[in-house]
Amino acid sequence: MRINWPQRVVSRFLLMQLVIATGVTVLATGLFLAPLGAQLDDQAMRRALSIAQVTADPRLAATLLASPATPGGPVQAEAERIRRATGAEYVVIMDRRGIRWSHTSLAQIGRTVSTDPSDALAGAEVMEIDSGTLGRSARGKVPLRDLRGRIVGAVSVGIEYDTVRGRLLAAIPGLLAYAGGALALGALAAYLISRRLQRQVHDLAFSDLAGLLAEREAMLHGIREGVVALDARGRVRLINDEAQRLLGVGEEAAGRLLDEVLGPGRTADVLLGRVSGEDLLTVRGPRVLVANRMPTDDGGAVATLRDRTELEQLGRELDSTRGLIDALRAQDHEHANRMHTLLGLLELEMYEEAAEFVTEVAGVHRATAEQFSERVHDPLLAALLVGKATVAAEHAVVLRLAEGTLLPDRLVDPRGLVTVVGNLVDNALDASAGSAGASVEVALFARGREVELRVTDSGPGVPEEQRELIFTEGWSTKELPAHGRRGLGLALVRRLAERQGGSARVAEGAGGGAEFTVVLPEALAGRAAAVRP
Repeated sequence: MRINWPQRVVSRFLLMQLVIATGVTVLATGLFLAPLGAQLDDQAMRRALSIAQVTADPRLAATLLASPATPGGPVQAEAERIRRATGAEYVVIMDRRGIRWSHTSLAQIGRTVSTDPSDALAGAEVMEIDSGTLGRSARGKVPLRDLRGRIVGAVSVGIEYDTVRGRLLAAIPGLLAYAGGALALGALAAYLISRRLQRQVHDLAFSDLAGLLAEREAMLHGIREGVVALDARGRVRLINDEAQRLLGVGEEAAGRLLDEVLGPGRTADVLLGRVSGEDLLTVRGPRVLVANRMPTDDGGAVATLRDRTELEQLGRELDSTRGLIDALRAQDHEHANRMHTLLGLLELEMYEEAAEFVTEVAGVHRATAEQFSERVHDPLLAALLVGKATVAAEHAVVLRLAEGTLLPDRLVDPRGLVTVVGNLVDNALDASAGSAGASVEVALFARGREVELRVTDSGPGVPEEQRELIFTEGWSTKELPAHGRRGLGLALVRRLAERQGGSARVAEGAGGGAEFTVVLPEALAGRAAAVRP
């Protein structure tokens, strides 16, 4: 037979709670009643034994020996007095032959007892429940000794068994009342809890919850955004496949503290809400991520992650393209001035001066290019520095190589170093522009497989309290570029350096500006002698 359970979560929960409460109450009542009868029997037998021990006085033994077994004798009188005082059913005193000297029924005096007294006459104390001439009773038997310790008889005391059973039956209504009260309190607590549960689950049925769970799982693992759910203590409750990919973690992250999973850094600070705002940028490994965080009612939060790596690369390419356009425009402007000068010399028929001017201009341009290519052997990096020198010249900034600069053409990751140099030189040009004697100096030294880069500018420098802050994602003093984000350049510089086991730091330069130093321990392939002044 199939049970038709309620479909609503709250109704089923309430029914299950009531069934459990009723079952527990019945079980507890049964467990209490089961030993109660045995406990009452034991109490009655111990009471009978205590009365028998008090009755078995040596003076009573002397009276037993000195008087006959008669209904009006002193032994019967003393036993009856004790029976009335203690409420016992009977107090029987017997001699060594088992002849009664006292009994509740006077007709039984002088007769042999109905139960075996041998254990008590042998010196043992006996507790038992047995049937005799007066019916079933709880009994205690002890030997009766004279003043010299000799056993002259025995004392048997009985407690009516109906009295013991009556106490048990009398206890049941009260016990049931307590059980009923406990059941009522349990039912009330179950009802209150079910009402709260009803508000929390919005009175949904189990089928609705199962459908929502299936839809949630499909949605979380199907979307192309990372989702991380955290509890109030910062422990990961849920992390979908995309978030695992973006953060570089596995399924074992669930259930652990986010600080332990990600380690200290901006990414953990953003996801845990230590950094507030919308569309916050953070760098995790090689990826640039945009994070948003929404608190939940239970004190936790749900964070979403989007991969902006490709967009940031496009943005940097756009910046590079704009820099190239600026360099071409500068060269075009410089070329136009030279052509105008040459045209004027030709119109003035100053042919020798015109020839000298062309020779000088070509030589200067060739010398500038050769200056970089002779000391920086990597073609990508040399081309970058030549282009930056042209842009610097238009902004009235002198870009030069430091004395002793020499970099062999053995770079393991030329594009990575181009990114580092390009970011640092761009920042240095922006900082130096407009300053007196504006200049930027680039130094590149090779020691074994290690490359040390230093970029020094003549700008205002970086305050000491901000020298670590400037390497944080999102921190910048510049206006937003075309792709809408700043504050990633120096963060990427440090991240690239740290990925190779190196470092990036800033200090005050000799002229008061900023001096950025980047050390890349594994930047060169093979081994070579250190080259440095």
